Amino acid sequence: MTEQEPTARRVVFVTGPSGAGRSSALNVLEDAGFETVDNLPLRLLPDLLEGQSHNRPLALGIDPRNRDFSTMNVIDLLGQLTGVAGLVPELLYLDCSTDVLLRRYSETRRRHPLAPEDRLADGITRELEMLGPLRARADVLIDTSDLNVHQLRSEVEQWFAPGGQRRLTVSVQSFSYKRGLPRSVDMVFDCRFLANPFWIPELRALNGTDAAVESYVQDDPRFSEFADKVLDLSLLLLPAYRDEGKSYLSIAFGCTGGQHRSVVMAQRHALRLADNGWQVSIRHRELDLRKKEEA
Repeated sequence: MTEQEPTARRVVFVTGPSGAGRSSALNVLEDAGFETVDNLPLRLLPDLLEGQSHNRPLALGIDPRNRDFSTMNVIDLLGQLTGVAGLVPELLYLDCSTDVLLRRYSETRRRHPLAPEDRLADGITRELEMLGPLRARADVLIDTSDLNVHQLRSEVEQWFAPGGQRRLTVSVQSFSYKRGLPRSVDMVFDCRFLANPFWIPELRALNGTDAAVESYVQDDPRFSEFADKVLDLSLLLLPAYRDEGKSYLSIAFGCTGGQHRSVVMAQRHALRLADNGWQVSIRHRELDLRKKEEA
């Protein structure tokens, strides 16, 4: 693999025979922070790069279905990009044995893009021969014949994820039980046992982002232990979810109205996760809805 300049932008071409895992590899790269584009006509790549001023890495899926595809076009383009300051072009080739490709296509019953009618083996052989020069040119070659999707993810991340580590984005949100659970939540914690600021007249109109409400909720003698145990559980589970291949996880805190207790807990938990090195976003469902209604 090409040695990188400290501030260079990686441009990874991802190719290999159909059925070898190209789409899965692109998904892994997207989770690792790459901007991914599949089947972009090669002639459009210079314009794409010229229009990008940031250094976000780019992954391009290419195969014989690409318009203007040829192995020599790809090799020539790699050579041209090698001479461009600030770019590090790389070729990732996903290889796979013919018998495994035959089995995968038979199991999925997909039609091979280069196969004549009812002649799957001929299409696979033709594509492997066509891609031979790219396989020889590859900076990174991964044989997926004996890999499951989790093992493939691990292999790709070792080469291309920052520090060889997969990323897990965590969303922390608050909600009201009156309006039901948020969609696609992985972990839910009920805050309705905590002291409720709603019953304090001077706090009722405020929300959990206000210091007075935060102080009132945190003064509940059960708050600190609850917050610590939820943090301990999260720090135990998040690495396990990440290692299993999960790229996004949502943690939700609920209370009756979604204005006070759940907001305080969500704010506190998100900050503590961030302090522990996790990439965290935060959302307060009911507060966001109220802002939209008032706008």
